[in-house]
Amino acid sequence: MAKFEPSKARIVLESVAQFDLSQTSLSSFSCLAIASVSNSEVVIYVGTDSGAIFLLSLDASSDPPTSSAGSGERLKLLRYVSVSHSAIRSVHVVSEIGKILVVSDGYMYLVDLQLQQPVKRLSLLKGVNVVARRVCSSETGSLNWIQGECITTESLNDSSSSVSEKLIKRLGSGIKSNGVKIKESELIRDLSSSCIFAVAAGKRVAFVDLNPGSRITKRDVDVDGSVVVLKEMQGIEAVKTMAWIDDSLILGTSTGYSLMSCGTGQVTLIFSLPDMAATPRLTLLPKAHKVLLLVDNAGIIVDSYGQPVGGSLVFCHAPDSIAELSSYVGVARDGKMELYNKRSGACVQVLSFGGIGGGTCFLADEEDGNGRFIVAAVSSKVFCFRRIPFEEQIKHLLRKKNFKEAITLVEELEVEGDISREMLSFVHAQVGFLLLFDLRFEEAVDHFLQSETMQPSEIFPFVMRDPNRWSLLVPRNRYWGLHPPPAHIEDVVEDGLLAIQRAVFLKKAGVETDVDNRFLLNPPSRAELLDLAFKNIVRYLQVARNKDLSPAVKEGVDTLLMYLYRALYWIEEMEKLASSENSCVVEELETLLEESGHLRILAFLYAKKGMSAKALSIWRVLARSYPSGLHQDTSEAYNLDDPSLLPVSSEETAAIEASKILEQSDDPELVLQHLGWISEVSEELAVQVLTSDKRINPLPPDSVIAAIDPRKIEILQRYLQWLIENQDSYDTQLHTLYALSLAKSALEILETDILVKNLNHKSIEGLNSHGSGGNQPTENPVRERLQFFLHSSDLYDAEEVLELIEGSELWLEKAILYRKLGQETLVLEILALKLEDSEAAEQYCAELGRPDAYMQLLDMYLNPQNGKQPMFKAAVRLLHNHGESLDPLQVLEVVNGDCHQTCLSSLHQRLY
Repeated sequence: MAKFEPSKARIVLESVAQFDLSQTSLSSFSCLAIASVSNSEVVIYVGTDSGAIFLLSLDASSDPPTSSAGSGERLKLLRYVSVSHSAIRSVHVVSEIGKILVVSDGYMYLVDLQLQQPVKRLSLLKGVNVVARRVCSSETGSLNWIQGECITTESLNDSSSSVSEKLIKRLGSGIKSNGVKIKESELIRDLSSSCIFAVAAGKRVAFVDLNPGSRITKRDVDVDGSVVVLKEMQGIEAVKTMAWIDDSLILGTSTGYSLMSCGTGQVTLIFSLPDMAATPRLTLLPKAHKVLLLVDNAGIIVDSYGQPVGGSLVFCHAPDSIAELSSYVGVARDGKMELYNKRSGACVQVLSFGGIGGGTCFLADEEDGNGRFIVAAVSSKVFCFRRIPFEEQIKHLLRKKNFKEAITLVEELEVEGDISREMLSFVHAQVGFLLLFDLRFEEAVDHFLQSETMQPSEIFPFVMRDPNRWSLLVPRNRYWGLHPPPAHIEDVVEDGLLAIQRAVFLKKAGVETDVDNRFLLNPPSRAELLDLAFKNIVRYLQVARNKDLSPAVKEGVDTLLMYLYRALYWIEEMEKLASSENSCVVEELETLLEESGHLRILAFLYAKKGMSAKALSIWRVLARSYPSGLHQDTSEAYNLDDPSLLPVSSEETAAIEASKILEQSDDPELVLQHLGWISEVSEELAVQVLTSDKRINPLPPDSVIAAIDPRKIEILQRYLQWLIENQDSYDTQLHTLYALSLAKSALEILETDILVKNLNHKSIEGLNSHGSGGNQPTENPVRERLQFFLHSSDLYDAEEVLELIEGSELWLEKAILYRKLGQETLVLEILALKLEDSEAAEQYCAELGRPDAYMQLLDMYLNPQNGKQPMFKAAVRLLHNHGESLDPLQVLEVVNGDCHQTCLSSLHQRLY
């Protein structure tokens, strides 16, 4: 049996059978060919130096033999036949016609597949060196190589026949022998499906069809009626090896490799061989439609144009024979076969099947390059090797923990089309789980993320112990059983640590283990491993949550993310998840977050799930429980050690978050329930809650007004202002309430100003004598709002407001109210005497539109009451501006005393 070389990582081939023909009297082997008869039988044709062919039958069942005796029973000699007295140079299986084509003694022979019928020699061509069957890169190929020329045995010696005559004569220019016209596409299909070979004989190259069918007559065929020569052209001498791809022949001689066009006959040198080079050998790689050219111990792969493609393969020694198996090339020499990867050029496996110096080695593969078997022959022994199924190759590497090589193998198979992309994803997931149980969490997740078929629910058992809400979502028995069943990550870590401890002990005893050397040199702690595991599982789940998942799986992903964030104490990530759109199951997290004190996260979660009442209750508790303004979640979220550096206090944070919920709530009871504590923290937030335009249905004003703390005047006023100005309310009660509230605030501010001035030792009598703040421009925004509202609204009860401010110094406000009530005299008195605003008084007279109004105003200036001195300047201004509206006689009546001359002069100027 063949032996594996343990230093190689992959095991691609396994020995299944061998047969020893040394007991026969025949000489050693000279060539080899194999063919699949069925899925359970493979036949092997072995040519010998004595001109005989042996037929062996191999049982191709899947189970390999368990002993050498069993392997002998599996490979049996059926029969043999003598073809010639010279060595068999090559054997080609032509299953389409049920024959094998044999080259020996300069002739071609046809023998039936079972070696039971007489051997037929084809005398059409003599001096045959080598033959090659055509391989087309397309499904049907083309007829460019034939160029319409068909040559028979007669025309070979008929130099007078032109190419066109031969075409008409032999192929009928598209007319079959029975007179039926055939299309070019049918001719192409007919020829491409025929058994066409190129034959190198001396300096000639002929193209023959072993299955001509109805295209020829009897005189066109060999004496045995088996072949027709389609074309012949001048070639090169001493061709030792040859391959035919599409419209090109690649020829090998002792001096080098050449490319010959099958259409024109032009020969182009690809490259020369050095003087000391080994015998030229080339091998057709039918799967890739390429040819491997051997130069000493280097294999160069070329295409149908003779151009090198890809890198070269460097072998240990110049091989005796070459074969192709899927993505590998096998080379044999000195009783040993080496298997090389065609893409990487690496030697992946070495098998020994005979001793050194045992003679020339021969290899044979199935013609399509995708076969299951490679057969080796040396001296008088035959060895059969079967390609291990791809799945078993991968499993072998995984069991050896050679994960990188396993992935490389799978990727190569996927590129070659031998496995599907789903299998590639499957293996990535399998490798990920093996790495996870080896405590290599980062690498495990890297492979999980490369798997397109792995389900996020497969990670759930590692985070939450069974049974749980998502236990039924976890796929079962989906892998090859190479790793333990899923377990909680803490159990995985503990088992891994025990394995590391055992490995350390065994290493000291000189026993090798498969535990990672990094762990043996620097054993990790449980905390370090759990931290690393949690972080990498989080990395996977963060990517997975963006995929198209079922609702149940989405719930599991987000809920377990919250579990892991809490375990890692990633507060900021917890808040981001809880406050964004998520599928967390609140029932699974409530107790956990409450016990760990992460009430902020729970509040965010409640709010996002529409559980507003519970969220608001938590914010209320947080606002009241930490009067210092510090809460553990807040400080952690901002990553600050010094609480004083926080941008806002916890009370403000709680109030802000609660207000966000209330701004969208249509539940009056809920809003008003929490309005009080929010207003204690921030009146601005309370106003935002009451005046929010985010809610669909407005709050009932009566209930809101009743719920507002009487001490929160600013909240009430801004709410009423919003109702009147933004909501266009025409409710007289609201207008009156707003006016009264503003008036009360204005009175309080006025009293405060007076008190402050008294404290600054200013005389109240002096203030009163000059209007007591009424004649000074106000800078009080409340009074400005009051004055604007009193002037703009007509829906409030002016008498009720006037009653409130009657005894105050709010003279301008009184003037507006008296004007609303139509008490013109009182308005003029306030404007002229209290406010001493001559311009406003004159403007009011103009608005009244009565001439006597100016006279009334002049009388007030000249005869003020309550001991006030006459206002001569104001009187003169009035006479100057509006004298034409005054009756001179009435003016003279009111003018007296010191003002007589001034007033008369002014009156004279206005009259004349």
